[in-house]
Amino acid sequence: MTTKVPLAEKMVFSGGLLGQNMLYSFMSMYILFFYTDLLGIPATTASVILVVASIFDACLDPLMGMITDKTRSRWGKFRPYLLFAPFLIALATIVCFWDFSGSSAMTLVIATVSYLLWGMLYTVCDTPLWALSSVISTDPGERTLFVTLGKIGGTLGAVVITVGGIQLLLAFGGERSTQAYLYSAIIIGIIAALSIFLTGILTKERVAPSPVKVSFRQNLQTVYKNKPLLTLLASLLIVNLVNGIRQSIQLYYVVYVWGDAGYATQVGISLVVGMLLGMMATPPLLRRFSKKKVFILSCVLGSLSCILPYFLGDHNILTTLVFFAVSFFFSGMTTIVSTSMLLDTIDYSEWKLGFRGEGIVFSTNTFVTKFSGALSRLIIGASLGLLSYAENQESTPRLQNGLSFVMFLLPALCFLAAILPILFYNINDKQRRQILSDLEHTRSL
Repeated sequence: MTTKVPLAEKMVFSGGLLGQNMLYSFMSMYILFFYTDLLGIPATTASVILVVASIFDACLDPLMGMITDKTRSRWGKFRPYLLFAPFLIALATIVCFWDFSGSSAMTLVIATVSYLLWGMLYTVCDTPLWALSSVISTDPGERTLFVTLGKIGGTLGAVVITVGGIQLLLAFGGERSTQAYLYSAIIIGIIAALSIFLTGILTKERVAPSPVKVSFRQNLQTVYKNKPLLTLLASLLIVNLVNGIRQSIQLYYVVYVWGDAGYATQVGISLVVGMLLGMMATPPLLRRFSKKKVFILSCVLGSLSCILPYFLGDHNILTTLVFFAVSFFFSGMTTIVSTSMLLDTIDYSEWKLGFRGEGIVFSTNTFVTKFSGALSRLIIGASLGLLSYAENQESTPRLQNGLSFVMFLLPALCFLAAILPILFYNINDKQRRQILSDLEHTRSL
C-alpha cells in the first residue's frame, strides 16, 4: 500500500533544503575569495586547503551513511541528526569567515581546521536530510515529487545567495570587508540551522527499517554490488563539476571580466529562472521518456548552451545571461532526473540484496558531490595559478580569456563527459516496474 505525504511536510522538507543550500552556496561562492583577497592566503595554498579538507571529509561520508543505517530511535533513522547538527554547522560557518588577525601561519591553521570541521558537520546534516526522501513514502511518484520540491527548495537557497549574497555583503561594508563576511555568515547560519531543525521536527519516516541486522561489510555491498548506482555516481561526479566550477569562479568572472561584482545578482537571476524551469519541466518528461534518455539529452543540450556564448563572445552581458539561463535549465533537468534514478538504485538494492541501505547510498552520493567540489576547487586553483592571478590585480586580456574558458568551455566538456558512464545504467522502465511489484509483494508477506 502506497502512502501519501501531506503538502505541509513537503514544504517543510523543501524549506530545509533551502536553508542548507544557502549555507553551502555561501561557502562555495565566497570562501576561496575570502581566503585569497581578504585573508591574503595565496590562491594555490588556499585551493590546497579546500581540496585536501574536502577530500578528507568526503572519505568520511560512507561511514556516516553506515552509521545512519544502523541508527534506531523513536525519531527514526535519519531525523535525530537533524535536531542537533544544524546548530553546530552554523557555528562552524561563522568561524570559517572570522578574521582572527593572527600571523600568516596561524591564519593558515585556523582556515584549515575550521573548513575541515565545517565539512564534517555538513555531512552529519546532509546525509540524513537527503536519505529522508527514501523513507518518506513507498509511492515512487510521491518520492519523486518530494525530491523535486526539495531540489527546488535547494535551488532557491542557492539563488538567494547568488542574487542576495553580494547585496548582503555590500550592506555590511562590501566584498573587501572581513566584517561583512562575518555578519553575513551569522545571518545565513541561523536561517539554515532553524530550517533544517524544523525538517527534523515536522517530518515523518514511513518506510520502516528492516528488523534484520546488516553488518558494515554487507552494507558496503549496497554500493559495490549495485551496478546502476556505480554508473550513476560516476556520471554525477563529472556533471557536478558544471555547477561546482561556475560557483567557484563566478565572483572572479564578474569582477575581472564584466568589471563589477554586482553582476553576480544578474547571474543569480539567470540561475533561478533556468534551474527552476528545468526542474519543473523534468517530471512531465519522465512520464513520457526514460530517465536515461532525459539525462543524456539534457547533457548534450547543456553542453551546447555552454559552448555557444564562448565562441559568440561573452562581453555582451545580456546575451550571455540568456545562455546562462539555458545552461542552468539543463542543469536543473540533470539534477531532478539523477536524484530520481538514485532512488531507483535503492529499490534495486533491496530487490537484489534484501536491504535498502538508504544511508550509505545517499552518503556515497554526498561523497561524490564533495569530491566533485574538491576537484572543482583544484581546477580553479590550478587555473588561477596558470593565469598568474594575484589578489585585487588589474584585469588583463589574458586573465579575462582564461576566466571565460573556465566559465564556459570546461562546463561544456563536463556535460559531454557525464554521458559516458550513464550509457551503462541498466534500470529501464520495464525492470523498474517489476522491481516495485516484487518489493510490494515481499513487504506484504
